[in-house]
Amino acid sequence: MMIDTLLAFVVVRALWNWNWLQAGLFLALFLVVDFAFFSANLVKVFDGGWFPLALGLGIFILFATWKRGRTLLYERLQQDSMPLDAFLASLQFGGPHRVAGTGIFMTTRPDGVPRAMLHNMLHNKVLHERIILLNVNLQDIPHVDETGRILVEQLSNGFYRVILNYGFKDDPNIPLALELCGSHGMAPVEMMETSFFLGRETIVPNRVPSMPLWRQILFMWMFRNAGTATDFFKLPTNRVVELGTQVEL
Repeated sequence: MMIDTLLAFVVVRALWNWNWLQAGLFLALFLVVDFAFFSANLVKVFDGGWFPLALGLGIFILFATWKRGRTLLYERLQQDSMPLDAFLASLQFGGPHRVAGTGIFMTTRPDGVPRAMLHNMLHNKVLHERIILLNVNLQDIPHVDETGRILVEQLSNGFYRVILNYGFKDDPNIPLALELCGSHGMAPVEMMETSFFLGRETIVPNRVPSMPLWRQILFMWMFRNAGTATDFFKLPTNRVVELGTQVEL
């Protein structure tokens, strides 16, 4: 309850624009009651009350480490990213050999070249005739209406940018969404002629760590045991190509 009182103080100050005197009286009134209740329950900490506190602290450390690690990983991946506009312009002066079929590259940055595409060009020296840059945007709302779920943009040189919007309670299904892209001006995607290219990062400790070593090890363990994008997005496993790379945190 004491935390609720402190959050209410933030609301009346930041959102309701109460002055300091009004907000202070409001805070003091509730803190007297909350502090008395808190003090009365404090003795229970040594009589088994420490367990839920320790459990909550452990869960908080896991969540905070995952969030911090994902942020650092995203920043490291963006350091090697190339602007998409510059890449498409360079294809006007020649580029890798184009092969039949459709290549779908999942990316977190719609305006950049996916890392998996750069690795594919480095190792295989080819690009598919049609390239779909697929970005899945998970929004902070329960559901996204079907009319606003799919955005298709045709680019130059056989490239398409597809953005799929989902709410946090929606069940992402990329093959099903790709079937609906035909009504947005893009030719149907034949799964037997399509390859999904995913990046597979392996985390290694950095000599100059951005977070303590124990948190790096914890994040590496969590990242290694996390669910795969193939399962989460319901991609056909026989059409997925994973390109691995090492990333230092």
